[in-house]
Amino acid sequence: MCAAHPMPFGTRIAAGGEGVLFQLWAPGATGVTLELEVHGGVVAVELSRNGGGWYRGQVSEAQAGSHYRFRIDGEAAVPDPASRFQPRGVHAVSQVVDPDSYEWLHPDWTGRPWHEAVFYELHTGTFTSPGTFAAIHRRLDHLVELGVTAVQLMPVAAFSGSRGWGYDGVLPFAPHSPYGSPDSLRALVDAAHGRGLMVFLDVVYNHFGPDGNYLHRYAPEFFTDRYETPWGDAIDFSRGPVREFFIHNALYWLEEFRFDGLRLDAVHAIHDEEPLHILEELAARVHQRFHGQRRVHLVLENGRNEARYLRRQADGRPEAYAAQWNDDVHHACHVVATGETDGYYGPYAEDPVHHLGRCLAEGFAFQGETFSHWGDRPRGEPSRQLPATAFVTFLQNHDQVGNRALGERITELSDPRSVDALLTILLLAPSPPLVFMGQEWAAPEPFLFFCDFEDELADEVREGRRREFQQFRDFGASGEAEQIPDPNAPETFRRSVLDWTAVHREPHTRWLSRFKALLEVRRREITPRLESLPGGVAPWERFGSTGLQVQWTLGDGSLLTLHGNLGNEPVRAPPLPAGGRILQGTRRERGPDPSGSSLQPWEVTWQLSG
Repeated sequence: MCAAHPMPFGTRIAAGGEGVLFQLWAPGATGVTLELEVHGGVVAVELSRNGGGWYRGQVSEAQAGSHYRFRIDGEAAVPDPASRFQPRGVHAVSQVVDPDSYEWLHPDWTGRPWHEAVFYELHTGTFTSPGTFAAIHRRLDHLVELGVTAVQLMPVAAFSGSRGWGYDGVLPFAPHSPYGSPDSLRALVDAAHGRGLMVFLDVVYNHFGPDGNYLHRYAPEFFTDRYETPWGDAIDFSRGPVREFFIHNALYWLEEFRFDGLRLDAVHAIHDEEPLHILEELAARVHQRFHGQRRVHLVLENGRNEARYLRRQADGRPEAYAAQWNDDVHHACHVVATGETDGYYGPYAEDPVHHLGRCLAEGFAFQGETFSHWGDRPRGEPSRQLPATAFVTFLQNHDQVGNRALGERITELSDPRSVDALLTILLLAPSPPLVFMGQEWAAPEPFLFFCDFEDELADEVREGRRREFQQFRDFGASGEAEQIPDPNAPETFRRSVLDWTAVHREPHTRWLSRFKALLEVRRREITPRLESLPGGVAPWERFGSTGLQVQWTLGDGSLLTLHGNLGNEPVRAPPLPAGGRILQGTRRERGPDPSGSSLQPWEVTWQLSG
């Protein structure tokens, strides 16, 4: 099966064994030399300048596996920004890769429909002790038995050092070499497809990492000072080659690795004033490329809650992006479970149950209302018209665990009853749920922020991390910030690696059984009814201070009802609709009201009618 994605960047193996074509956009260079390692030596080839800042050359001595780099103006030696592999790290030589050499075992895989998505997010380096693609491969059966349908990989694009979250990638086409080779990543995706699992990749198109990015030297046009990002220079999407670089990157992962979808990180930090926004163009190009061949889904992280990107076609299918990660759901749930109101939890503090109810029924909690964490500026767009399947929900993810100072998981912060109640809601609600690695057995390990920088950059990251938490009550006092683990310390990384032996011990076994039971109910009773789910038809109401009822009309016309009490005291409750059958609940012990006209603390019931 031919999987090579043709693009104007990087390398292309010529037909008929005629060598390799090398291509580099270097508008800031006056000359570019290809340095090719051959038989223990180096062959230098001047690349031709073809106009528009492009340098190209076809070299007969090059082949798959060849190592090479570019020398700019006879001075700086740099890797290929579109390198498909960096076997010695981001500062060293690039390697020519033949994407057609891998023999796919499941070439007929065409994906799964979006409404079947149940995500499992994982970090390659800490999901297993080996921290490799091959080690994930060996755990796929666990995920199938759990009941998830989609593996969500945190970014794997090459970054500086050996350990990190992946959001500081600098070579976005090259899988991080400590995780494995490109073919090892293909084998992981292939094996997942053989088990009926989709695989999504987290990609970062809003910035480059601070170490190993050489674009400033020969292509400063990649960047602009018109905007700012929290992580460095903004990318200039007004330039055609820059737009093409990222659009081709999306197509590359989807085509050469057969990923089922992409999650675009923090698109609120992408600035583009072109008539066709880069997010719109990217989505259009992706859907055009794979239309009629296989299902490909695009997901956003967008702090602005811009519902426009989630619009649906007349038949209910996504026009551009299938869904957005819904931080509003997480923040409301977190305040309900823990009572924490520091930082970005503040806007949800006054009435978190209200915010959760609005999210479940209408999508975003903030749909244009003022947002106190933004200095009372408006946040969000109306989302009530969208179906619940346009929002990915979660009680944990890498951000909401790892961006805590000490990386604690929700089961370390809250009573098991509240966690169970919220899981019962999110795993059975129509929105596609996301499980963070180890959450299914209440893993005790933290997920800390870790990286592998050196010298001054390591100091800057360490001190920046401590400054970040000065706004939080527990770390604002003098000396308290010293508790925050050093991101660059190897021990910080090691503490975040999952211990799989815990799966076989209580209470972890009990949590795992609960997850499996809930996801089996979802698979059997709810998922088949989610296709063509309408928007704008999910009434909801509060009762008492902590009671919540939400009703969804599903795609087959049946009525799904959530009935829950998210508090520590019983609450008077309206009756459930007559004639329905109970799907699942938290089975709390009944108090003095056996008639059921009140709900006990943290009692949640799901009913299906019709």
